[in-house]
Amino acid sequence: MNDSSATDLAAMLCSRLCHDLLSPVGALSNGLELLADEKDPEMRKRCFELLEQSAKVSTDKLKFFRLAFGAAGGFGEFVEVAEPKALVEALVADKNRIEVNWALADAKLPKDAVKVLLNLASIAIESLVRGGKLDIGAELRDGASEIVVRATGPKIAFDDTVGQALEGTLPARDLSSRTAPAHMISLLATQSGGGLQYQRSDEALVLGAVLPQPEGMIG
Repeated sequence: MNDSSATDLAAMLCSRLCHDLLSPVGALSNGLELLADEKDPEMRKRCFELLEQSAKVSTDKLKFFRLAFGAAGGFGEFVEVAEPKALVEALVADKNRIEVNWALADAKLPKDAVKVLLNLASIAIESLVRGGKLDIGAELRDGASEIVVRATGPKIAFDDTVGQALEGTLPARDLSSRTAPAHMISLLATQSGGGLQYQRSDEALVLGAVLPQPEGMIG
């Protein structure tokens, strides 16, 4: 990736982060304005509840993006699987029509594998526009991280450009805040000597990744 492409990708990821944070942060601002003018004790209590909820959503999203998009400097080469599990669970906490099931064979995964898992989970969650089931599995096998995310529901919404980004075939001119996360993890997979794949139907979307571990991390 040249400097221009790297800059474009960083800008698109920032746009995606800002887009997803705009709603909860805006709700915080609105709640504070309402609280400043509200005198009724019951309504003030309700305002505080809304502020607390918006603050939690904002914090959860920031924690998710820190590991899904960022360097996540607070972590080592491996990340406890409890961390991405908690982040995904928080992401769907307000989506009561999505059921999440886990099959994680190892206590830790390489940081890049966790980054890919989180982004695949996010893509799958977005596809479940009418709710459904999200199955997430990951394991270390034969010196590689293998990840599978399956979304099943009454209607699967999946943009073909996201699929192209996952496959690494999306033209640079079509890169957007919507496709940037898929493009980023496609680059990660390619750089590791692995790859991504997906299959979809009207009622299912299956996303997979294989990421060989660097020699110094094996074992």
